[in-house]
This record gives sequence, structure tokens and C-alpha cells, in this order.
Amino acid sequence: MTDIFDVIADGTRRDILQLLLSESAEGDGGTSVTQIVSRLGISQPTVSKHLKVLRQASLVTVREEGQRRFYSLSVGPLEEVDDWLVPFLVDAYGDQAPLIDIPFAPLPPATAHAAEAVGRAAASAKHVVASALKKLGT
Repeated sequence: MTDIFDVIADGTRRDILQLLLSESAEGDGGTSVTQIVSRLGISQPTVSKHLKVLRQASLVTVREEGQRRFYSLSVGPLEEVDDWLVPFLVDAYGDQAPLIDIPFAPLPPATAHAAEAVGRAAASAKHVVASALKKLGT
């Protein structure tokens, strides 16, 4: 299995993921290789090479339409990054964690506050349990 951290360590791949994220907000028909090349200003072989790595890591899905390929973001594998990162944010910020800018419609304030509180509590509990298990040697 590909290490997700190695995959997202590359700036070009992060640029492609960011582009696919912004495109997915506009519709989910996928983004063609030609569109990626045009918007990022990098060569088609370079884009194809990076898309192959992203496909192997299951970070993108591909839809074939004749000779054209349309790529869409698949965020599931990024949960591993989230699981690794959240304890650092909880430890560093506690209840004062910075807001993360997401390019989707915002939740109503009460819902956002509740979701944030639940998310922090879950991350904190997971971190405490993982730390306790580590100390027990399990």
C-alpha cells in the first residue's frame, strides 16, 4: 500500500488535489487531463504521471468517456492524515483550534459549533485511548 504521506508530500500532487476539490464544488462530472494541464500550466505527461500515483493511492477516481478521462477527488484515504493530525491540533490548541476554511456552503452557526465540539471531543477521546493503550503495550 502506498504511504499517503509520501503521496501528498509532492507539491504538484497537492495542486492537483486542490484543483479537483475546487472543481468538485462546481459539479461532479470530473475534470479532464486537458483542464488540469491548462489550469496548472504543467505538461500532460507530468499530469498523467501524478494522476497515476493519486489513482494508486485511491485519492482520485477516473471516469472514461471515449478517449478522454475525467478525474474526481476521493477524500476517503485522507482520513489517515486526519487521524494522525487531529491529536496534534487538540494538544496544541485545545478548545481554541483554528478554523479551517472549506470551500463549501457554511453550516448554520449552532450546527457548526456542535459539530466542532463533537469532533474535538472525539479526537481527544481517541488520543487519550491510543495513549493509554500505548502505555499498556497493546
